Amino acid sequence: MIISASRRTDIPAFYADWFINRVREGYCEVPNPFNPRQVAAVSLKAQDVDWIVFWTRSPRPLMRYLEELDDRGFGYYFQFTLLDYPAQIDSHTPSTTRALDTFRLLTDRIGAERVIWRYDPIVLSEITPVDYHLERFERLAAALQGYTKRVVASLLDVYAKARRRLEGLQSQGARLLPVAHEKLNKNTTLPDELTSLFAGLGRLARAHNLEIQSCAEEIDLAAYGISAGKCIDGGLIERLSGRPVIQQKDPGQRKACGCVVSKDIGMYDSCLFGCRYCYATRSFEQARYNYAAHDPQAASLYAPGSPR
Repeated sequence: MIISASRRTDIPAFYADWFINRVREGYCEVPNPFNPRQVAAVSLKAQDVDWIVFWTRSPRPLMRYLEELDDRGFGYYFQFTLLDYPAQIDSHTPSTTRALDTFRLLTDRIGAERVIWRYDPIVLSEITPVDYHLERFERLAAALQGYTKRVVASLLDVYAKARRRLEGLQSQGARLLPVAHEKLNKNTTLPDELTSLFAGLGRLARAHNLEIQSCAEEIDLAAYGISAGKCIDGGLIERLSGRPVIQQKDPGQRKACGCVVSKDIGMYDSCLFGCRYCYATRSFEQARYNYAAHDPQAASLYAPGSPR
């Protein structure tokens, strides 16, 4: 079993103590997001866990526990999001300087192959057009050269949970560009803006010795040197662990998602970073309430309830 920790929230940043407590207990409980009364018990015993994939913007709180995870026999890698957006889009994320320092510290601790850089999602707006992204991507890629081997880069998907927040960018002079609403599929002819974006990202990644992959994009970007990625990558896990991994596509993910089957142990409406495009948070007020009600000793991340 592969553990995803987590697509639904940033466990390393906000719930590291809870996570290590659950590892010590050997299990956690995960309420069904659509029916909280239905609760699944998930083993966190090393003999039952093939690998752990951490998703995070700030792994520092978890890093003090990595030696314990190693000693217990767990294998893991990190999907580390680092974007350098203006405050109108990302208002509470760590500063780019601190994030880069953390990224390098983590790589020094566990190796470049186990820290994957996520330049995702790409928000195309009046203040973050294509040129903005190519400039920022080049700067970050140069700073991370030698500290990671892979970057994941994909366009924003405008989910229902985030639509109103994204529409609110207009009042701050950061309205989404029309191209940000493009629905791409395998038959799409790319607009010139997106051609420039993907060609530039592919070129810059190669210049900095990075393999570049997309995340759940239906369109084929191979012409730009961008392969279809698997964020929970069975082949990578096999290579790192030296053990066979079931390579079945996760049926619970989007059609274009290549991830193999995993069990996510996070819960929605619990991340405090407040990213406007976040698909996992319906209400920032609810997220703050759930975080305040969180008990690091509890079996689940929080007990579902109503905001104050």
